[in-house]
Amino acid sequence: MKLKTSNKKALIALALGGFGIGLTEFVIMGILPDVASGLQISIPQAGHFIAAYALGVVVGAPLFTQIAGKWSAEKVLLYLMVWFTIFNTLSAFADSYGSLLFYRFLSGLPHGAFFGIGAVVAGKLSKPGKAAQAIATMFAGLTVANVIGVPLGTYLGHHYGWNISFLMVGAVGLITMASIYFWMPRFEPEPPKTHVEGNQGLKNMELWILILLTTIGTGGFFAWYSYIAPLITKVAGHADNVVGYAMIIAGLGMVLGNFIGAKMAEWFNPLKAVAISLSGMVVMLLVNAFVASDPNAILILTFIIGMVSFSVATPIQMAIINTSKGSEMLASSMNQSAFNMGNASGAYLAGLPITLGYGYTSAGLVGAVLAGLGVVMSVSVIVMRKNRSVKRGKIALSGR
Repeated sequence: MKLKTSNKKALIALALGGFGIGLTEFVIMGILPDVASGLQISIPQAGHFIAAYALGVVVGAPLFTQIAGKWSAEKVLLYLMVWFTIFNTLSAFADSYGSLLFYRFLSGLPHGAFFGIGAVVAGKLSKPGKAAQAIATMFAGLTVANVIGVPLGTYLGHHYGWNISFLMVGAVGLITMASIYFWMPRFEPEPPKTHVEGNQGLKNMELWILILLTTIGTGGFFAWYSYIAPLITKVAGHADNVVGYAMIIAGLGMVLGNFIGAKMAEWFNPLKAVAISLSGMVVMLLVNAFVASDPNAILILTFIIGMVSFSVATPIQMAIINTSKGSEMLASSMNQSAFNMGNASGAYLAGLPITLGYGYTSAGLVGAVLAGLGVVMSVSVIVMRKNRSVKRGKIALSGR
């Protein structure tokens, strides 16, 4: 099904889902000490709940997308949000380390499939030539969550109990379920495909390069973002309470960058937009490493880095969809797994030089290297496509 006119309410439903997913993914970071205290475990142990969610995303994205292939898209999105709501709500009632770890893993399973399938659906809901804007609308929910939802959830969790934060996520899930049910148009189920047909798009080597690009390139942002708190306090010299404001500033940059990235995908093409965004990330992370001790400069750069980094989200998602003809939903979902692997690997790699005593600014340098590798990979695919096009042109001429 391809709609001729934009369905704004359906896109809002997707954005609400993105808001809920962004809330549950990031609010745990703000209430980690409260969760640790409530369950009588250490903060490093509580950090396992972040990893468990990320593992759920990586496992669930391809698994749920494959299982859901026989249903229509709006039903799949609704079922995914039902699962999301149930296990985030159960997280609020977890009374032990093991139970919360289990619920966090299950909560993460629908994340990648929702965004992956949602991106394809958003493209179908868009006006001709406006697919990038539609996909950006869905991702806007995640970025707005970082500006409004996460600070509010952190405040409530800190002052009224960490359980409240997960109940808040469950409430957003219920609202999203209702909006999908009432606002999402009915799509015809995809015709049955054989296993070979359903995975045809995965045979394209360029697709796997782009998925690896997502993991490595976006890992540059997470290398920096994972250590934003000590960068703000220990390097720039701000008080601890400024960290919360800095994260809101970064979130505002993400919101703006998300829509800038959509425009770039329309002005150029998605892959060129990815190369430009990652190049900007390299430059800004390098600048950050040298001026981070300036209290004013660090806050300005926090906004700019958030903006530049999230300008890559929509273009890379579109590039993945365009490169995986026949397997769009599966590839799109797998790209969400790649984002989360970038989250984990970026934080880990940036922590290595810090552990060796090179200071918190080294995290930005690691991020610049990762983003730079992403630039190399995106340019390589662009060159490969250009060479292939030239070769086809020569063959066509010789055949005349």
